[in-house]
Amino acid sequence: MAAALASPTCCCCRRPSLRPSAGRRGRRPVARCALPSSENVRQASRALSNGRNLILGGLAESKRANGEELLDKLAVGLDELQRIVEDRNRDAVAPKQKELLQYVGTVEEDMVDGFPYEVPEEYSSMPLLKGRATVDMKVKIKDNPNLEDCVFRIVLDGYNAPVTAGNFLDLVERKFYDGMEIQRSDGFVVQTGDPEGPAEGFIDPSTGKVRTIPLELMVNGDKAPVYGETLEELGRYKAQTKLPFNAFGTMAMARDEFDDNSASSQIFWLLKESELTPSNANILDGRYAVFGYVTDNEDYLADLKVGDVIESIQVVSGLDNLANPSYKISCEE
Repeated sequence: MAAALASPTCCCCRRPSLRPSAGRRGRRPVARCALPSSENVRQASRALSNGRNLILGGLAESKRANGEELLDKLAVGLDELQRIVEDRNRDAVAPKQKELLQYVGTVEEDMVDGFPYEVPEEYSSMPLLKGRATVDMKVKIKDNPNLEDCVFRIVLDGYNAPVTAGNFLDLVERKFYDGMEIQRSDGFVVQTGDPEGPAEGFIDPSTGKVRTIPLELMVNGDKAPVYGETLEELGRYKAQTKLPFNAFGTMAMARDEFDDNSASSQIFWLLKESELTPSNANILDGRYAVFGYVTDNEDYLADLKVGDVIESIQVVSGLDNLANPSYKISCEE
């Protein structure tokens, strides 16, 4: 089913340095969707029909009625996607894929009974997002007379990146990003998170040092993420990440290019032309940790410029999934 629903990916033709690059101006990238094949959509429909009872059997009894409704909507939506493909209506592909993926994500979440694995002991005391969360990021856009303020909705995936997503959500609750400027916008990525002063990340008040997190990658077929090394360094050249750079607005952690475990607070969103290479065939997948996707107003990311201000990031849902929140300790102190 994923092959029919996943957004096409970009070709990253050069190795980026994902640290702030002040003053560089971006261009609005082309964001047209490639058409999935009719056969892929038909396969997805067959997979849903054949696996329906198995999926429903994996849901808690209290969630089964909602699951049946979602699967009905998914089946109808796949039929609609089939007609869109046959009509070659490219403009309608991305909105329909987005709608269907939201149904899939909700069903997947309902199938999880508790958190499915243990985070390694060395990272288990860090802020961890054990589930999903949603945040709204409000940005004041200076150079667009038709759009002064824009709210980007972002879904964080703690099932596949608990340390990375937990670190970010903890910083959101600390209001770390509120009032911070966009620091890079070059047509490739939009980036922020570098605080004022010499430090390139969040200084933990309990230690007086920059808080860093390990590189965290969940691979298809694995039961838990791998930490601290890129897939290339691990020799897993054909492995595919569960959270790939496959959508306009993919959200990931920036880090020092030569230090896998140097990520702290700097984040970036991918801007891309979407028809050139498949997931896990670009230079970002397996090297940088994806932990979320912009799901509303993602097209406006291309309008952000250096100097635009993040007015606020607020949690909409999922805060109760955050374990070991350090912001609470800070408030108590």
